[in-house]
Amino acid sequence: MSENRSTRLSVFKTYKLYVGGKFPRSESGRVYEVTDAKGNWLANAPLSSRKDARDAVVAARKAFGGWSGATAYNRGQILYRVAEMLEGRREQYVREVADAEGLSKSKAAAVVDAAIDRWVWYAGWTDKIAQVVGGANPVAGPYFNLSTPEPTGVVAVVAPQESSFLGLVSVLAPVIATGNTAVVVASERAPLPALSLGEVLATSDLPGGVVNILSGRTAELAAPLAAHQDVNAIDLTGADAALAKELEIAAADNVKRVLRPSAGSPADFTTDPGTSRLTAFLETKTVWHPTGALGAAGSSY
Repeated sequence: MSENRSTRLSVFKTYKLYVGGKFPRSESGRVYEVTDAKGNWLANAPLSSRKDARDAVVAARKAFGGWSGATAYNRGQILYRVAEMLEGRREQYVREVADAEGLSKSKAAAVVDAAIDRWVWYAGWTDKIAQVVGGANPVAGPYFNLSTPEPTGVVAVVAPQESSFLGLVSVLAPVIATGNTAVVVASERAPLPALSLGEVLATSDLPGGVVNILSGRTAELAAPLAAHQDVNAIDLTGADAALAKELEIAAADNVKRVLRPSAGSPADFTTDPGTSRLTAFLETKTVWHPTGALGAAGSSY
């Protein structure tokens, strides 16, 4: 009897969270349906809980010392390696972005290309931003002082809701390029490109815990992150006005840095990003150093 090989069983992908360099299911065991722009089922995504959010913060804090202590050049090399791997999976991302955002294949390809270019662009800034925002300060007296940028710490990122990949890259890459670690709340409606990004990060040289990706209800996950005492900053790009206000109030409890989206029209991630997101989560450390007594003959040195 001949076997009919014209049809085969569909193999559906099981998406998981990306926390601490591993792929756990949500501790709650919950999932939710993800559909395309036309309402067709695509996959079940993990419905993260508050416990998952706390675990992600622990992983991000553990990774912060090593990542912030790495040389800026090394961070740039690692981020460029991520871009190489994104390029290798370009067709997968074109398909996922087209489904998520209801775009034609050609328009989705343009979005994916822009996202990969954006990642490369931020990778190139890792060892340059210190020269732009730091340096020697002109002072009058027997001393000199130097200002240098340092990463803020653990940053919670509420990813854009509509721009599932280009927007995600635009808010995440500058956070880690400057030495911070991140806990990302993916787009609630279109989380699959973000969850697939976790697979790329896991097989690149990026240390586990530098980026942690959660999917689920934005408000349910963002609230505990905004109130978390070990989260140093939060990016509210993907929060609507009402939620952003609630998160700002919660973030004030431990004086978090807050990057709130501009009022009015949503951000256009296709435009030149500038350096504002690179500097949004940097602290400035200024060091004063005596030079000795200054007399008629000049410095005692």
